[in-house]
Amino acid sequence: MRKVICGLVCAVALAACGDGGGGVKAANIHAGEMPSGESWAGVYYHPVFGYLHMMEEGEHVVARWKRTDQSAWGEMSGTKTGNVLHYTWKEHKIGLVGPAAMSEGKGYFVYKQGKEGIAELDGQFGLGADEAGSDWHNVKQVRMNPDLKSISGDTGGVAPAGAGKWE
Repeated sequence: MRKVICGLVCAVALAACGDGGGGVKAANIHAGEMPSGESWAGVYYHPVFGYLHMMEEGEHVVARWKRTDQSAWGEMSGTKTGNVLHYTWKEHKIGLVGPAAMSEGKGYFVYKQGKEGIAELDGQFGLGADEAGSDWHNVKQVRMNPDLKSISGDTGGVAPAGAGKWE
């Protein structure tokens, strides 16, 4: 009986981990016009992912963020078409090494005018080849300039207590 229960638990777990035969999750969105006078460049905020610093050059956009709990920082790059940005991303867990230290995937944002004319990025991101799966909504911050160099895994030059002391 114990073997049967273990077998069923393993079968259910494996089925839950699979893609269910659905394949890659791709975004089915269509680009519209970018709102007049607006730009992807700026700083956007999400309560978990923190401040997303975005810069654009031509049709390309690059960005970086650091989570509000300081546990990870990420980087993305992508191509914009009108008010839609398709991107690839990597997130680095601060203080970890090895395969679990980095996640990566794809995603998209749709640039919109939100309440009171404040810009918003509405989109999703997925792991691996998936472009969708988890929501990511950001609000553009007024009077904040993007600074990609301010986002990294560096602890700001402050060494942990006891670092460099050998006894």
